[in-house]
Amino acid sequence: MVEIETLHSPKDFKSDQEVRWCPGCGDHAILSSIMRALSALNIPKEKFAFISGIGCSSRFPYYIDTYGFHSIHGRAAAIASGVKVANPDLSVWEITGDGDALAIGGNHFIHAVRRNIDINIILFNNEIYGLTKGQYSPTSAKGLVTKTSPYGTIEEPFQPGELVVGAKGKFFARTLDSNIKLSTEIYMEAARHDGTSVVEVLQNCIIFNDGIHAAISDKAHRDDRTIILRQGEPMMFGKNSDKGLVLDGLKLKVVKLANGISEKDLLVHDAEENNPGMHTMLANMRYPGFPVALGVIRAVSAPTYDMAVSGQIAKVKKSSEIKCVDDLLRSGSTWEAK
Repeated sequence: MVEIETLHSPKDFKSDQEVRWCPGCGDHAILSSIMRALSALNIPKEKFAFISGIGCSSRFPYYIDTYGFHSIHGRAAAIASGVKVANPDLSVWEITGDGDALAIGGNHFIHAVRRNIDINIILFNNEIYGLTKGQYSPTSAKGLVTKTSPYGTIEEPFQPGELVVGAKGKFFARTLDSNIKLSTEIYMEAARHDGTSVVEVLQNCIIFNDGIHAAISDKAHRDDRTIILRQGEPMMFGKNSDKGLVLDGLKLKVVKLANGISEKDLLVHDAEENNPGMHTMLANMRYPGFPVALGVIRAVSAPTYDMAVSGQIAKVKKSSEIKCVDDLLRSGSTWEAK
């Protein structure tokens, strides 16, 4: 087996700053898997830029040795968009949380997705506000008791995947913070996708919402309560690979592989076909009743905003007498003072 030499090891992306997330926080695992993905992508460190908003997740740029910008609450998508349009050669990553991205930053989030700017949005979803000490967030389950919902929240939560597809998004994936291998694969897929990629990470806040994803992340039940979707493969899951998904009319249905039902009867995953209805159904599956979908759920090719802007600028420059700032300053009524 030939060993491929990489430009950087995962450790090369570790900064000299002390990581100040709580011991046991899922953010540690996310940092580790992203560093592994960056190493495997084999891109020079100076080509990466990490932009964050406000929240526990948004401390991320301090802990990774790349260019970075710790910005303001809810505005990471706007700043990341500007970075990418101004520097199209950069690999731009937005690090955000469910509150940062979907509450105060909701407008920026949906329009970054709609425009299909080539940035990678990593959405840490612990269904709570952690940094500000445990208020309910836009993804908190209805009825959750928190400091700002002492009798249980009465709001219907956002489903990030449904929101992405509804905003004309072309790439959506989901992973568990504790699954380093799967997360690394997904981050690499997101980075290689041309356009806005959104990765929802089901992340555990050990202080204010501990165990919120335990029903599907616990090793004893994970295989029976999640399904890892892979392009071109049957939608099969279970500890014994004995369950799968089929279409029953226009709805998904869980079946057991028995009594005449075989692997050939199962749906085959196609993230690349522009099928928003199927992708939305897969993204919205919830336990109990359905396995939670992990992996790349949607990955559709489409023109990107940043390349369209670059092409438009080149076209205008070609037909304009003014090619640069110097040309502009010397145009019109100008004179030389002696």
